[in-house]
Amino acid sequence: MEDLTKTEERIMQIIWQLEKCFVKDIIDRLDDDPKPPYTTISSVVRILENKGFVGHKAYGKTHEYFPVISREEFGKFSFKRMFREYFAGKPEKVLSFMLEDEKLSDADIEQLKKFIDQQ
Repeated sequence: MEDLTKTEERIMQIIWQLEKCFVKDIIDRLDDDPKPPYTTISSVVRILENKGFVGHKAYGKTHEYFPVISREEFGKFSFKRMFREYFAGKPEKVLSFMLEDEKLSDADIEQLKKFIDQQ
């Protein structure tokens, strides 16, 4: 699986939400003002298709796009890469980040403890 650029991931998030869509549907979901050109978004979607993230069904010259890789699969791939590259593969660094930087609530910490105890 390949990494995605920020723009590709942003478009992919919309495709995951919609499950099936046309380029016009993606543009409608973007908060950008002004909206990006149709050709720009179409190019990004084709890149996602070339990377194996998206498939399409053709209706003449119109294409309906759908995710081929699930959000969960990509999330696991991304986390594994981040764990390795940014946390040096050390679980204690991830936990330290979650506790100190993300300021987990006491309830979240208790839930984590219970989860660890069950493993």
